[in-house]
Amino acid sequence: MTPLISGTASALRGRLVAPGDKSVSHRALILGALAVGRTRIGGLLEGEDVLRTAAAMGALGAGIARDGNGSWTIDGIGLGALAEPQDVLDLGNSGTGARLLMGLVASHPITTFFTGDASLRRRPMARVAAPLERIGARIVARDGGRMPLAVIGASTPLPIAYRLPVASAQVKSAVLLAGLNAPGETSVIEPQPTRDHSERMLRHFGAAVSTAEEPDGARRITLQGQPELRAADLLVPGDPSSAAFPAVAALLLPGSEVVIEGVGVNPLRTGLYETLREMGAAVDFGNERMAAGEPVADLALRAGALSGVEVPAERAPRMIDEYPILAVAAAFAKGRTVMHGLGELRVKESDRLGAIAQGLAACGVSATIAGDTLTVEGLGGPPPGGADIATRLDHRIAMAFLVLGMAAERPVRVDDGDTIATSFPGFVAAMNRLGAAIAPARP
Repeated sequence: MTPLISGTASALRGRLVAPGDKSVSHRALILGALAVGRTRIGGLLEGEDVLRTAAAMGALGAGIARDGNGSWTIDGIGLGALAEPQDVLDLGNSGTGARLLMGLVASHPITTFFTGDASLRRRPMARVAAPLERIGARIVARDGGRMPLAVIGASTPLPIAYRLPVASAQVKSAVLLAGLNAPGETSVIEPQPTRDHSERMLRHFGAAVSTAEEPDGARRITLQGQPELRAADLLVPGDPSSAAFPAVAALLLPGSEVVIEGVGVNPLRTGLYETLREMGAAVDFGNERMAAGEPVADLALRAGALSGVEVPAERAPRMIDEYPILAVAAAFAKGRTVMHGLGELRVKESDRLGAIAQGLAACGVSATIAGDTLTVEGLGGPPPGGADIATRLDHRIAMAFLVLGMAAERPVRVDDGDTIATSFPGFVAAMNRLGAAIAPARP
């Protein structure tokens, strides 16, 4: 564990290239490994989570290598040709990697063992196991559907139509990945739209995926099984969830002007930026373009006063990973910010809902939880800060409170900065180049 301390910074100025999108990076590795031929990937996030997925796909038989210029090459093995791993697949802290890979192997006649770090072993996997067992897989897990667990893949997988009980892009993606090796049509019905990176990436590699509206307004995503996936080069866009931390920092520090280049602006991922604009933030999208089926833009941000807002529950799936940093912005805003529909935060890398409220309280900000609603009483200026924050092995909690420390009255210390490499390698160096003051702290 490497403790870090973040002190009051000067205005942030300059340009920053956001690290590759974590969600897209996982899916590029998985589908590239299933495609016939050689796929080259540029901009892949080289964080711990994604590297675990790369290692897992190698263990399942794909040829994966990093080139000297920083791009990655995948020699795909073709759909249905996964090899049974010789060892346990250790996904570290990656819930996305674990759940997507469980779906992938569920429709292949192999047995795969999964584990992860202490945080991942506490996270619920039953929500993924339920539809996979309907496809024909058998899941053997610890109490509560937790890791370590084994997935015994179906020898004759069945296509299913599955209605998501909760909005979850990970569960949706697991079912679609399982459906790749099943005959016929596999469908997922989602009451609320969730990030659609899997659908876009499947189409990029040649799968037939359609979307239709149900009579009740839900979305039905249908995959035609057993497609011939073809190798397809791609450039991973910058991660909007990672970009959120320098973006909010730039909004909070007076005089700041920052441009974050090449950020993915998929409409199902931009809930934070929509909310920040409602709060009065100066957030502009420029140089808009497409990359591998994903919309991309350069984000320009200027500091200014923020006001509290009410964030509706239906927006949560479009910004579920950004609530820690939104809560920090709310602490500086004038007035009350109320965020609804945050139940999913309880089962992330940590109980993020509790971690946010406790961390803000330690920094002198009133934050209360009522059911799945978080209310932050903004101070209309810098909070006192001066707290020690327990990150709970959660990279987003660590980065959020380091950002708070940049603009608070007193420095903020986090107990573990190592976990930040999960999603944003080089975060400290990148922020310090812009003008932040983050440094190692005494244990």
